[in-house]
Amino acid sequence: MTKKNNLTTSWGAPVGDNQNSMTAGSRGPTLIQDVHLLEKLAHFNRERVPERVVHAKGAGAHGYFEVTNDLTKYTKAAFLSKVGKKTPLFVRFSTVAGELGSADTVRDPRGFAVKFYTEEGNYDLVGNNTPVFFIRDAIKFPDFIHTQKRDPKTHLKNPTAVWDFWSLSPESLHQVTILMSDRGIPATLRHMHGFGSHTFKWVNDKGEGVWVKYHFKTEQGIKNLSPEAAAKIAGENPDYHTEDLFNAIENGDYPSWKLCVQIMPLEDANTYRFDPFDVTKVWSQKDYPLIEVGRMVLNRNPENYFAEVEQATFSPGTLVPGIDVSPDKMLQGRLFAYHDAHRYRVGANHQMLPINRPKNEVQNYQRDGQMRFDNNGGGSVYYEPNSFGGPTEAPEHKQAAYPVSGLAESVAYDHNDHYTQAGDLYRLMSEEERSRLVANIVAAMKPVEKEEIKIRQIQHFFKADPDYGTRIAKGLGLAVPQGVK
Repeated sequence: MTKKNNLTTSWGAPVGDNQNSMTAGSRGPTLIQDVHLLEKLAHFNRERVPERVVHAKGAGAHGYFEVTNDLTKYTKAAFLSKVGKKTPLFVRFSTVAGELGSADTVRDPRGFAVKFYTEEGNYDLVGNNTPVFFIRDAIKFPDFIHTQKRDPKTHLKNPTAVWDFWSLSPESLHQVTILMSDRGIPATLRHMHGFGSHTFKWVNDKGEGVWVKYHFKTEQGIKNLSPEAAAKIAGENPDYHTEDLFNAIENGDYPSWKLCVQIMPLEDANTYRFDPFDVTKVWSQKDYPLIEVGRMVLNRNPENYFAEVEQATFSPGTLVPGIDVSPDKMLQGRLFAYHDAHRYRVGANHQMLPINRPKNEVQNYQRDGQMRFDNNGGGSVYYEPNSFGGPTEAPEHKQAAYPVSGLAESVAYDHNDHYTQAGDLYRLMSEEERSRLVANIVAAMKPVEKEEIKIRQIQHFFKADPDYGTRIAKGLGLAVPQGVK
């Protein structure tokens, strides 16, 4: 009798579910009692020393955000409280999969992280240049990134692993279609949009909430590189995007983006045709039009790359009053993973570094730790509650409550339509764009070693749009599986 090959935790216990994190009901939020999820994310954060596990190669710049529209009826966030109000910020752009010395012009999503230095503390908006992502549950993130990194045996990139994972994770199809399209290789960091990607929650001064999605629209216009031009530049100048951003700002050609949001009433989340918390899906702009918020301008280069760009730390859990999170399962995992990664990579006191330090005074009872370079709280009271006038909580800034229900179990999202939006995107493209998309996918899939992986992925393309799947099958010299017709 063949012994069953059980997946286990690091302490040897069998894993019952490695695809869905444990949540309170189908929407969550995620439960901290899911020790397998916590161990998996915590171990993953410690797999690379000392560069970032993901988003290792990046460029950054300082600038400001100016409010151009009054949205105080939706949020009490102080930095959005008045038209004309300016807030200093720092932005870091990055590729996802490459190492610190990798080329800028590879086909990869770009990180788009913004740190607003507000009077109520820092607010980090940590997204990408795409509105969706490959997976929708944080428990799958370490496995996904492993496929994007180097094979442990050959130390080479492994297309078979990439497409094997994607073909077994149909929720990735929407993001794969974007990645393999023209927008997979932006011409510069200035010529791409940015997105918060996740759904967040805004709360006004009356405690009323709405769901929100962020869109940074480049005012330079969208420009992309062909695969041929990108490969040529990668060989000639692997730091092309970094150099372009630095030179543009140095020459006074300050890049800018218009920030817009989509607003969804809280109750719509229960009836919308896609789960609004699923990060592999977008909200139709016909249903929830873009509303202008303000304008971001980058006008100052870092003085020291390591001190500012490399030591900058961002987390979607760095929030201010008026901005909360949603039950998005991928976001819920990132709330832990990002802060934890920074504590490991930069240290427990990373928020005290000049690039990360908030503009307002920090008052808390955290003490000690590596690289504590201030007076460590001096002789002040070091616990709470206390009778010596130490800082106390502000109940008016508690996050707004929302109901949760359901069994505590590992459970997937209720909605599993992974094809409609990917197909809509394909049909939205021009014939020339479709041809380039198909050519990019065919070139990327040809090195895949197993034919069954190619066929499984073709089935996903076909379900999104028959023409999509048929053209890729033809390019790979394979027949479309009969079962999907």
